[in-house]
Amino acid sequence: MFVDTHAHLFYENFKDDLDEVIQRAKKNSISYILIPATDMLSARTAISLSEKYDFIFASVGIHPHETKDWNKKLLEEIKSLSSHEKVVAIGEIGLDYYYDFSPKEKQIEAFRDQIELAIEIDKPVIVHNRDSDIDMMEIISSYCSTGLKAQFHCFNASLEDAIEYIKMNHFISFTGNITYKKSENLRRILKAIDINHLLLETDSPFMSPVPYRGKRNEPSYIHNTVKVISEIKNLSIEDVGRITSLNAFRMFGIGKKPETNFTYLLGNSLYINVTNRCNADCLFCRRKTDPFISGYNLGMKKSEEPDAEVYIKEIGDPKKYDEIVFCGYGEPTIRWEVVKTIAKFVKDNGGKTRLNTNGHGNIINHRDITAEMKGLIDTVSISLNSTDAKQYSQLMQIDQEYFYFMIEFAKKSVQNVDKVVLSVVDIDQIEIEKARNLVEKEIKAEFRIRHYF
Repeated sequence: MFVDTHAHLFYENFKDDLDEVIQRAKKNSISYILIPATDMLSARTAISLSEKYDFIFASVGIHPHETKDWNKKLLEEIKSLSSHEKVVAIGEIGLDYYYDFSPKEKQIEAFRDQIELAIEIDKPVIVHNRDSDIDMMEIISSYCSTGLKAQFHCFNASLEDAIEYIKMNHFISFTGNITYKKSENLRRILKAIDINHLLLETDSPFMSPVPYRGKRNEPSYIHNTVKVISEIKNLSIEDVGRITSLNAFRMFGIGKKPETNFTYLLGNSLYINVTNRCNADCLFCRRKTDPFISGYNLGMKKSEEPDAEVYIKEIGDPKKYDEIVFCGYGEPTIRWEVVKTIAKFVKDNGGKTRLNTNGHGNIINHRDITAEMKGLIDTVSISLNSTDAKQYSQLMQIDQEYFYFMIEFAKKSVQNVDKVVLSVVDIDQIEIEKARNLVEKEIKAEFRIRHYF
């Protein structure tokens, strides 16, 4: 159920009872444990432990504290060890300016070298960052277009930095310190970030959560951290486990890829994963590379798209939900006839419906489908994305004329649907006001701002 992505089980204080620690982890629903190395000796030990225990994985790398003697020969050793089948990352690597164990220049050299190795062999990195926020952001940003994936473990930078890392598609994790009374700022960051970029960790044997603070930490204590996360994110323990376990699979390939979800529950709304197909190819969309959200797998091929009856069976009584939402990573109106069949079932049985769309339904279906929404769709939510046709075209990688198709679709929807909402991401205030005027004064619809990430 849970994945501890950071537990240093090679430390001396585990040598007398490691088997018992492992058994307690299993009894407490820890499905997998990742042991990050800090030097070459611990790398080999981590690999040995991964060979002994089937649910343990390893990463290899040199911690910034150990980089004073960094050289390219070490890089070759790391590369050789990284070929082991249970090595899933390069780490723990990074920068630490709090202590003076290694010169900054050596830390940066080792960090960059190991990042570039990770990119070369297509593995993620596990990042240590302490009192080095400026250099860290500069270095990570310089690899933004390389496909690098990073976990910022024991996160202690700013909320602004967390948002930037998430925008670059990296992951954040917190230790037991979020349970401490004086960790209000960390809990504020946790509350603000997208849980689709959150991982679990203990950092054993360090950072024990309350009520074990001051004692040796171990993977089974992750429950105390999860309890705080569930309270802050207003999710169940099971939700946190499902979402973060899928995140661990996305990041490290640990565990099994979940089956495709045709419907998925967010809050008390049931979402209908209609299709992954889309007529646009938005720069910010993950449908081709990472079609997951909140612990659900939305990826499917055209040949895997189910008939309306499959969705209807999974819905059951639509009155159980606040609304049935036609959504997913594709454009629902590509399968408009299926949407209509499901919507009719929902409305005939007392439910409410919402269509999330890019507003291209009329051009996709070669007719005005907005009139067909009357009595079937209660709310239409349209992604405005931009008030400028050229920018809209660039963002969605389609012809500019689709901007005008979208505006016309919105206007016609207002005539046929009780509620129409157009949304934009939280760009600068001037653009937001332009969008608000367009939506409220010209289209006569509701306006909503959504967070970028």
